[in-house]
Amino acid sequence: MPAFNTGKGLSESVVRTISRKKQEPEWLLAYRLKGLEIFLAKELPQWGADLKAINFDELTYYVDPAAKKSRQWADVPQEIKNTFDKIGIPEAEKKFLAGVESQYDSEMVYGSLKNDWADQGVIFCSMDEAVKLYPEMVKKYMNTVIPIGDNKFSALNSAVWSGGSFVYVPKGVRLEQPLQAYFRINTSQFGQFERTLIIAEEGSVVHYSEGCSAPQYSASSLHAAVVEIFVKSRARVQYTTVQNWYKNIYNLVTKRAWVETRGEMIWTDANLGSKVTMKYPSFVLAGEGARGETLSIAVANAGQHQDVGSKAIHLAPNTKSLIVSKSISLGGGRSSYRGLVQINKGAKGSYSKVICDALILDSRSRTDTYPKNRIWENDAKLEHEATVSKVGEEQLFYLMSRGLSEDQARAMVVNGFIEPVVKQLPMEFAVEMNRLIELQMEGSVG
Repeated sequence: MPAFNTGKGLSESVVRTISRKKQEPEWLLAYRLKGLEIFLAKELPQWGADLKAINFDELTYYVDPAAKKSRQWADVPQEIKNTFDKIGIPEAEKKFLAGVESQYDSEMVYGSLKNDWADQGVIFCSMDEAVKLYPEMVKKYMNTVIPIGDNKFSALNSAVWSGGSFVYVPKGVRLEQPLQAYFRINTSQFGQFERTLIIAEEGSVVHYSEGCSAPQYSASSLHAAVVEIFVKSRARVQYTTVQNWYKNIYNLVTKRAWVETRGEMIWTDANLGSKVTMKYPSFVLAGEGARGETLSIAVANAGQHQDVGSKAIHLAPNTKSLIVSKSISLGGGRSSYRGLVQINKGAKGSYSKVICDALILDSRSRTDTYPKNRIWENDAKLEHEATVSKVGEEQLFYLMSRGLSEDQARAMVVNGFIEPVVKQLPMEFAVEMNRLIELQMEGSVG
């Protein structure tokens, strides 16, 4: 049982209760109340997936699990240990693979950071801790690359956010192994609204990896995170997500990075599970020579709509972006690529390439592509290519003649299709991704 929750429904009283329970300063409460005002005023998006079934009055907006945060694995309750064990966090910890932050419902319950990184000035903690320990840094960066009113769900997050990660990497510090986070919805009809802020100073390197999951419940839940990333001059940030929400989760996430001179931002994104996903990791290439890349996989099975893509905004000269989107539709599922490339006047010498590849495994499934290009600079280049294909009978026949079952043959074709993205994942995430794909493929014949 959770230690505390705010009950169903959203109101000013709920927002004030969350802020009071967290003992937040007045400036943050004002920020939350502004988010609530904008959320209530904005309509649901009239494009993308159908969101009309979300009942905001039936959701619980803050759940504090019984477990309190610990930096010692031995202190974490066994029930939560069992959950984390299934996704490899204890193993990662034993191998000293990096810092780990784990969020159960609204709050972090386990966190650690390699001592040698902390000695170099690296900060990796929950956002709630950052508000208390580094308030000036949070005030300076939060809500700048993603304004409160950017969209209805960023406003909702602004009102009720809880948990999430804060990462600060000092100038010139290069983290050779990824920081890892894990988010789990463990309550029915619950809204999880973590907020993540990453600041990579000049010449630094960091890779942040997150996993997301939820168990089976009869009623739907909502996940509406906000991620803001600041990539300073000549810094490099990679942000990897492997989500496997249960099929009644609405996953509506806003992610955006600000990239300065010769900085590099890479989003690697794997979307499985959920009833609906609407997620478009973005980068604003604000400094000359800045580079952005999005590599994404979406798998839509029965009853699912994966509406995903990316946005590349070129503000400065000689900036480059690459968007590679791979989608798989089976069992009557629907996948959509929705993207934007914008090259502003003055962004001379800029280049963008978009590759959208869709694989359909049966006649009941569907895929769509909705690209939008705004090119306001003549001295710029944009390439866009898209393919839609089905698993061919000849491919299956050849593989089955070598002793594979039809399920195994289809899985092999799919693994080859997604390989360009999977190879960019850290090893443990690549293994998890391939296992999840295999589970999706089981029983997909016909």
